[in-house]
Amino acid sequence: MKIILLGYMGSGKSTVGKLLAKQMGLEFIDLDDFIEEEEEQKIATIFKVKGEIYFRNKESEYLKKIIQQKKDLVIATGGGTPCYGDNLETLLKTTDHIFYLKVSLNGLVERLGKEKMQRPLIKDIPNGELPEFIGKHLFERSFFYNRATHIISSDGKTAEEIAMEIGKFLV
Repeated sequence: MKIILLGYMGSGKSTVGKLLAKQMGLEFIDLDDFIEEEEEQKIATIFKVKGEIYFRNKESEYLKKIIQQKKDLVIATGGGTPCYGDNLETLLKTTDHIFYLKVSLNGLVERLGKEKMQRPLIKDIPNGELPEFIGKHLFERSFFYNRATHIISSDGKTAEEIAMEIGKFLV
C-alpha cells in the first residue's frame, strides 16, 4: 500500500506522514529529505547552484525510483511535487491513496509566519506580503492538489487527528 501526502508547505505532510506510518507499521519517506540524501546537498543549495529545472527533474526521477522500488510506505511529497512534469499522473497511476492536506490561506500564513527562517522559499518575504505570496501559490497549485483521491480539511486539527482521519479511509 502506497499512501501519498500532498499539500502546500506547512500543511503538515511530514509530521502527519511520520505519525501515520508509525500507526500503520509502514515505512515513511519524506521526498525532500530523500532528495537531499541522494544529492548530498540541501534543497536550497540545489536551487541556488543548479537551478529549479535541475531540481524538478531530480525530484521526478527520485519519486519514480521510490514508487517503483518500495512497496508499502507513506510518502510526504514536496509542496510543488504534484505540479511539475508528470509527477501527479505517476502518483494517480500507482496508488489509490493520495491525500491532500488542505489548510486555509489564513492557516498557512499563521503556521508559516512562525517558521519563516526555516523555509528558504519565504524567509526573505516581509510578513505583510506573505498572504499574497502563499495565496498566489495556492491558486496556481490548487488544480493539482484537488485531484488527490482524498481531501482532508486540516485547519484546527492536530497532526494526530489528521493521521487518525486518514487511517479511517484505509481500513
